[in-house]
Amino acid sequence: MKIISWNINGLRAIWKKGFSGWLKNCGVDIVCLQEIKAREKDISAIKKGISEMLDNDSETTKNDSETTTIDSETTFSESIFSFAEKPGYSGVAVLSKIKPIKYEKKIGLSRFDSEGRIIISEFPNFALLNLYLPHGGRQKENLGYKLNVYKFLLDYLKKQKNKNIILIGDFNIAHTDLDLDRPKQNKNNIMFTPEEKHQIDDIVKLGFTDTFRMFHKNGGHYTWWPYFANARERNLGWRIDYCFVSRPLVPRVKNAFILPKVTGSDHCPIGIEIF
Repeated sequence: MKIISWNINGLRAIWKKGFSGWLKNCGVDIVCLQEIKAREKDISAIKKGISEMLDNDSETTKNDSETTTIDSETTFSESIFSFAEKPGYSGVAVLSKIKPIKYEKKIGLSRFDSEGRIIISEFPNFALLNLYLPHGGRQKENLGYKLNVYKFLLDYLKKQKNKNIILIGDFNIAHTDLDLDRPKQNKNNIMFTPEEKHQIDDIVKLGFTDTFRMFHKNGGHYTWWPYFANARERNLGWRIDYCFVSRPLVPRVKNAFILPKVTGSDHCPIGIEIF
């Protein structure tokens, strides 16, 4: 099974950049999207677009429920969206070829829940948390909020750590010096402050493994690049998108990867393959 995560920085914008073709040909079982920047009232149009894009190979069953079913093993039969209350902001989605047993879109933290930053999907052999964690603000004006979200998340994970859990998405933190191009110049900047890095430390201490580092020990692998100064072309990036798995799942991880050549957003996709 392959799972991919991608902060697309706006569903409407990336759709114009070839996203539909990528989605049709990506060859994975579950796609987790962050920062979709869509509105709840757009859900029918979004699902219709996904269905029509895939309809060349399958018949589409249309309904008014929260899930659109597409009758083909090669297409995403399930689509779950969590929207921010603020229009054009945040939001996450899960597109899956496997029907989840159940899912949740709130964790009990009011501001976080109102921003559409999480979908917890329970599948037969694991639970998948699609996360878009807060940035914190360039001037660190929202750092307190960000740290509070991480504390809340860590408390949740403490109760789940012995289960089969996959955490995937945009964590908005570079964990170590290997995870950004210029660590010394950024040591006091948002996404690389000591307080933020400690949050990833605490996730690891709970028994969760950074799957990419299981296979790639060196630096130079990034998932986000600023738009200025030709940063992406020069690979002046940060690795702030991750996939962590709980201890029971570690032996089942076959591969973990970053896809820097896939464009359309300031982030690129990441993913894992599990047995």
